[in-house]
This record gives sequence, structure tokens and C-alpha cells, in this order.
Amino acid sequence: MIPVTKSFLPPIEEYTAQVQRAYDNNWLTNRGELVLELEEKLKAYLGVSNILITNNGTIPLQIALKLLGKGGEIITTPFSYVATTAAIVWENCTPVFVDIHPEYLTIDETKIEAVITDKTTCILATHVFGNPCNVEEIERIAKKHNLKVIYDGAHAFGVQYKGKSIFEYGDISTCSFHATKLFHTAEGGAIFCKDPELANQIYYSHNFGHNGPLEFHGLGINGKISELQAAMGLAVFPNMETILSERKKIIDFYKRELDYDFLSTQRHLEETIWNNSYFPVLLENEKILLEIERVLNEEDICPRRYFYPSLNHLPYVTESNTSIASEIAKRILCLPLYVGLEEHSILKICQLINSTIQKSIVTC
Repeated sequence: MIPVTKSFLPPIEEYTAQVQRAYDNNWLTNRGELVLELEEKLKAYLGVSNILITNNGTIPLQIALKLLGKGGEIITTPFSYVATTAAIVWENCTPVFVDIHPEYLTIDETKIEAVITDKTTCILATHVFGNPCNVEEIERIAKKHNLKVIYDGAHAFGVQYKGKSIFEYGDISTCSFHATKLFHTAEGGAIFCKDPELANQIYYSHNFGHNGPLEFHGLGINGKISELQAAMGLAVFPNMETILSERKKIIDFYKRELDYDFLSTQRHLEETIWNNSYFPVLLENEKILLEIERVLNEEDICPRRYFYPSLNHLPYVTESNTSIASEIAKRILCLPLYVGLEEHSILKICQLINSTIQKSIVTC
């Protein structure tokens, strides 16, 4: 089978060597030596001013919304993974959806101001497939209306915009280190914040509110990552250049072999160094997408419909009219992309897609 993605697994001896350190220290959680080392390596690699790694990628969103959302309305995108909207609702805030750019697929910043009310507290935008939002215009709007900005950068590991890490933008940025991501700790995540005071709040919020073993700053939750997760991260980390370069080769192959007369892909924000995190293709309509999916599945090839359905159709939100997101969600398909995907398999995928589109055109 060719899945849409596979977790990168470092050589087992490299992982077990890191796990052995945790055994030798007799320290499995509560920010041990491996967690601290991984944070320092990631801080230097990403070029960020502050990082706190966590047990998953959703906890950072929840902490950010708990600290900044204050139970208000959160302007957000309907085109993202469900965790973005679920975190808003989970933290007793109200999602207010704004439509997306038809090419960039990120939140359309020109439509944000129209939905701001006296209940609005935050803008929560997603760097979709690692493609940055228009962070400068979002910052301008936020300052004008005294709003906070949270970025869901689950896909954005290693992305740079105008020469600096995309995680340096916004009041808080987050990332996922889930097993399917470019860099992973099997399950994990990170939260980034430049403001020292807010960073301190984030820190104690992820550790039950502790201020030392017997005192508490305030309300908190358990967002701590374990030494065993950090061990995986430390084993994956030395392989990052290989991971990035191999994925770029695969995407370049797709770009050469696919017929762009009848499909398109995401446009990236200018002055972005992208991370080759996903390869989405946009088809003419849902009928063609479903036929391509059927043909590929028959060959044991499994692309995936990221992100379908559009989040404004979730059963626990108030449905809103974001017609571009709803339409894009019906006709976008992410193709297989992972280290180890062989050229003959990529060629087969491209040939099947091209021939299926041609047949669909003739049939029409």
C-alpha cells in the first residue's frame, strides 16, 4: 500500500540510545535532561526567541486560547484541521469564520475587519500546509482593534518568512510534532511566544499552574512532554536535512509529471522559504476528485482529502457562509508524500491522475 504519509523512523539504535539516557537518569517526565536538550536544539535550529515543547500539538492551542481568548469570539479559518476549531469551542470561546484565499488557502485578511465585534478577543489563523498567512496585515488589523493573534502552525516546522521563523509572528504560535509531521516526537507539539511575561504564564499553565512544588501561580493543565517522546525527537532531529531534501525531490517530481492544464496546486506567499510539508492538488470539481480517489484506491494508493468538510459545517458550531472554503474543501486532494516514496510509485500516481482526468474530460 502507498499511504498519504508515513512516519519517519530513525534507526532503532539511535532511538534506543536516547531512551537509554532516560533509563540511566531514572527520569521519565517533568522536564528532564532530554526535554531540555531538545528544546535548546530546536530553538537554535528554528531561530526562535522562545520555545516550550509539549505532549501534543493541541494543548498549545488550548493554552493560548485560555490565556488570550477570555471566552470571547475568535476570528478563525474554516479550512484547517478540526483541532483548530475544536480548541476554540473546548475553551468556551466562539469561532467566527472568515473565508479563505482561493489560491493561498489561508484566511482572507481582507475579510477580517467586517466580522470584528465588541466580543472579539483574538484572531486564530492557520498557516495552511505550511504556507504563511499574511502576517503583516493581520498584525495591523489586530493592533488597530486591540486584538491578540494566535497562529496554528501545525504544518509550519522550519518555514521562514522574510528571513525569520514563521513562529516569531503573532502573540503566540504553535506547532505539532505528531508522528506524521516533518519533525516529530511520535506525539508532541510546541508553543512559541516572544513576550517574556506571557511566556511565563504559558510555562506554568502547561504544568498545572505550579510555582515550585507547593505553590501555584494559577490555573494550569498537564501539557508536559515525556523523556521518551523527547528521545524520539532527539533521534529524528539529526535527519532533518535528509527529510526536507527527500520531500522536495518528490514534490519536484510531481510538478514535472502532473498535467497542470487540468489541475492546480497551492500558491505560496512571496518571500517564503517553504518546508515541503504537503502536496495538495486542486481538481476542477468534486466529481473528478472522487473518480481519481477511486482509481488510486483500486491500485492500493491512498491520497487524503485535507481538509474536508469545511469546519464551518461541524455539528457543534454555528454554520456560516464561507463559500470559497466550502468549495475548495470539495475538490482538494493531498497526494502521497514521505521519505522513501519511490520514483516509480510517484510516476504511477501521476499517470493514473492524468489519465483519469483525460477520461473525465472526454466523458463530459
